[in-house]
Amino acid sequence: MAQLTTEPPTAPPSPGASEARERLLATAYELFSRRGVQAVGIEAIIEHSGVARQTMYRQFGSKQELVLAYLARREELWTRRWLQSEVQRRAPEAPGAQLLAIFDVFDGWFSTRDFEGCSFINVMLEHPDSRHPLHRACAAYLAGIRDFLETLARKAGISDAEPFARQWHILMKGSIVAAAEGDLDAARRAKGIAELLLDHATAAPDRPRAPARRSDRAAEKHRSDPLISQ
Repeated sequence: MAQLTTEPPTAPPSPGASEARERLLATAYELFSRRGVQAVGIEAIIEHSGVARQTMYRQFGSKQELVLAYLARREELWTRRWLQSEVQRRAPEAPGAQLLAIFDVFDGWFSTRDFEGCSFINVMLEHPDSRHPLHRACAAYLAGIRDFLETLARKAGISDAEPFARQWHILMKGSIVAAAEGDLDAARRAKGIAELLLDHATAAPDRPRAPARRSDRAAEKHRSDPLISQ
């Protein structure tokens, strides 16, 4: 059995990229993901990469261009090559199980020493103006994750796949924030809620409802009584 990966990969070289550009992007990936975009200046990128300032600006006209390139690589490595591939490997034939496997993957990630949180959330919060190019890029990459969730939901037979994907994504993002807060059980807690959500979404439409509790019946009688409801 192949070893399962719990930690996102580091940035590999891109085919056809110049050596200087690749060194800059690899350095930016490491520093931005660990420290945040606002905390890392161009001087730090130049120093850690060993690339001359003039060369840096030939490859990326501004820091914003470098951050956009970093986010694109993050989407490739974190979303596609790590998260999506891991959940598909853990449950290749069962889309519902793949949805739940997300939290198993997160559980391993949260316990790693270098857990850095979600770069898309972090950068978006650093640039709260929804019109800012970095904010828009992060929102688009987060929407791409929801598209993946919606696809799994449809394959699992969930009719309201789009709102379901949004609910599932809230659990994912909430568990990441909780883990950053120090809750190492955040993924397992979120998975428990997710199991209830998945069970409700995949329940047969004609499945009988659970018997109403006494308090529920009393409330319903209260609403249906014409004298009381007036």
